[in-house]
Amino acid sequence: MTQPPSQQPPQGGFGAPQEPPQGSPQPPAQPPQMPAAPPAPPTPQPGYGYPQAPGQEPGQAPGYPQQPGPYSQPGPYAQQSGPYGQQSGPYGQQPGPYGQPPQPGYGYPQQQYPGAPVPGGPAGPGGGSAFKGKPAVIIGAAVAALLVIGGGVFLATSGGDGDKKPVAHGSADDQKASASPSVDEGDGNGDGRAGDDDLNAGRKAGEAKVLWLQKNDVDLPRNGSDVYGPWVVGDTVVKGMYRAISGYSAADGKQKWTLKLPADLCSAPAQTTTDGKIVIGVENGTTDKADCADLQMIDLNTGKAGWKKSIKQNGIWDMMSDISLAISGDTVTVGRTGNSNAYRVSDGKELFGKQSGNCQPYAFAGGTKLIAASSCRTADVDKPQNQIQELDPVTGKPKWTYRPAVGWEVDRVYSVSPLVVSLTQSEKKKWSILAIKENGTLRSQLVGDKGDKFAPDCGSAFAIFGKSLQGCVGVAADANTFYMATTADSSGTARTNKVVAFDLNTGKPKWKAAAPAERTMTPLRMEGGNVLLYLEASYNKGGGIATLAPTGGTPRVLLQHPASTSQIESSFYNPKIVYAGGRSFIASGRVSATNDKEELETKTMMAFGK
Repeated sequence: MTQPPSQQPPQGGFGAPQEPPQGSPQPPAQPPQMPAAPPAPPTPQPGYGYPQAPGQEPGQAPGYPQQPGPYSQPGPYAQQSGPYGQQSGPYGQQPGPYGQPPQPGYGYPQQQYPGAPVPGGPAGPGGGSAFKGKPAVIIGAAVAALLVIGGGVFLATSGGDGDKKPVAHGSADDQKASASPSVDEGDGNGDGRAGDDDLNAGRKAGEAKVLWLQKNDVDLPRNGSDVYGPWVVGDTVVKGMYRAISGYSAADGKQKWTLKLPADLCSAPAQTTTDGKIVIGVENGTTDKADCADLQMIDLNTGKAGWKKSIKQNGIWDMMSDISLAISGDTVTVGRTGNSNAYRVSDGKELFGKQSGNCQPYAFAGGTKLIAASSCRTADVDKPQNQIQELDPVTGKPKWTYRPAVGWEVDRVYSVSPLVVSLTQSEKKKWSILAIKENGTLRSQLVGDKGDKFAPDCGSAFAIFGKSLQGCVGVAADANTFYMATTADSSGTARTNKVVAFDLNTGKPKWKAAAPAERTMTPLRMEGGNVLLYLEASYNKGGGIATLAPTGGTPRVLLQHPASTSQIESSFYNPKIVYAGGRSFIASGRVSATNDKEELETKTMMAFGK
C-alpha cells in the first residue's frame, strides 16, 4: 500500500498560489501589458510563471526566428515559418497574466510546491509514472531514442527508483473484486448499511438529494490505482480502475455490469464515440516490465468487450511505457513520443501510422476535430520545434499546419473547437495560450490583466513516453470567448475566485465574474450556451452545479449539494466532476490507503440529484 498524502491534495490547481522554489526566477512586480502597436523588442523579463508569447527572444544566438512585419495568411497545408508565421509586434516576449503556470510539458520534471503531488502520482486519462519500473537497460535505450528523435524532450535525472511501479498482489484471476460494489444509502461511511443513517436526513429545503455513495471493493496493489472516467452513457455512469471497468445505474448506483481485464488499465481517452463506445489501453502483462501496449474496445452501454489488439510498433525505438488515447468520430489515436497510430473504433482496422517526414505526432486531442501535437527533429535537443495540425481522422492527412517559435512545446489543448492551445517553455518557466483560426493561422494570444493568476487543473503532466492533451478543468470556450478561472484568493478561512472571459479575436479580457461569497468555482464545459461550473465544497458548505451567462454576471445555481454531506464531498481525492441528465457525479481520481481495511472503506463515487 502507498501512504496517502498527509494533507488534503490541492483542489484542482485553484488554491492559493505558491511561491516558486528558492533560487527560481521571480515574477516582475508589475508585468507590462500588451501594447496596442508593435513595439521594439522589450527587455527580457525573469517572470517566473508568466506566460510569454512564443516569439523572439532578445539575445538569442543567430538563426532564432525574427519578427519582420505582419504574418501572411497561408491556406490549408501551408507551413508557417517563424513565430506565429512571421508574426510581428505585440506577440514578441510579452508576459501575460497567468501568474501560476500549468504543469510543465511532457518529459519535464515537475516544479514541486508544498502539498503538490510528486511525479508519477495521480494522473488524468493516460497518465502514469515515468518508465514504470523498467530496468536500466530499457531506460538507457529510451534515452538513446530521445536523442535520435531529437524532438526537444529531455529527461528528469533525479527520479531515482522512487517512481518504480510495485508489482500487484497477483494475477487478474487472483484478485478478490466482488461482483458488485457496495452502495451506501446510510451514514456516508461506505459500509453498505441501507438506511440506518440517512445521508439526506440533514438536507435543507432547496438542496439536492444524495442519490448514492459508493466505496471501494477492490483489493489494490500497495501503491493504489488511478481511476479513469467517469463517462456517462445514457442512464449508465462508467468508471475504470486497476483491472476492471464497470457501469452503474445513474439513478441508484447499482452495478449494471463489470468487465474484468487481464492486466492493469493504463490509458483511456477523455471522450467516447457518440454511440457510447470507447477504446482503452491495457498493459500487456502483469509484471513491472509490462508496457501499455494493448487496446481493448468496449461498448459502455452493455459492458461487452469488442476487438482487442496490440499496438503496432513503429520501429525499434517505439516504446510504449505510456500512451495517450483520443477519439474523434470513429477513430481512436494512440500517441507516444516519436510515434503514433490510429485505428477505427468500430472494427479495429488500422487507419494510419507513423507520418513521413521530420515531424511526428506525440499526442492528440479528439472530439469534433482531431488535433495533433507533433515534435520535429532538430539539431539541438534543447531547442525543440513543435507544430500543431488538424488531421483528417480517416486518412491522417493534415488539413493545415501551424508552427510556434523554436523552444515552445504544445502542452495542452483547452478547446478543440474553437481551438485554444497551451504552450510552455519549461526551461525558462514560461507559458502562453493561443487561439488558432479554422484555417490554422493565429487568431490571438491571450493576455490578461495585471494581478490575475490562473492554473487550470490538468492532472499530472509527468509522462516521458506520452501525455494526454485533454482533460483540463477550469477552462471552457464557445465560438468567440474563452473562459478561465483564477486561482483562489484567501481572506482568513474564506477562499474565493472569479472567472475571466477572454475575447478570442483580440486575446483581451471581456469581463470578470465573481464566485458567490466565500466560494470558489471551476468551469467544466459549455452547457446550452452558458458556462457550466462546479461550486467547490468546503468543510461546512456543500458544493454544487451552476451556470454563468456568456455575458457574465452572477452564477445561477442548478443543483445545490447539501451542506450536511459537505465533509464527505470535500474528502474525495483529486475529484472528477461530471454533470449529465440533471445529476452530478463526483469520482475520486485515485484510490489508495495505508492498509487493506482502510482501502476497502475508501469512498469512490457520489451522486446528487433532485
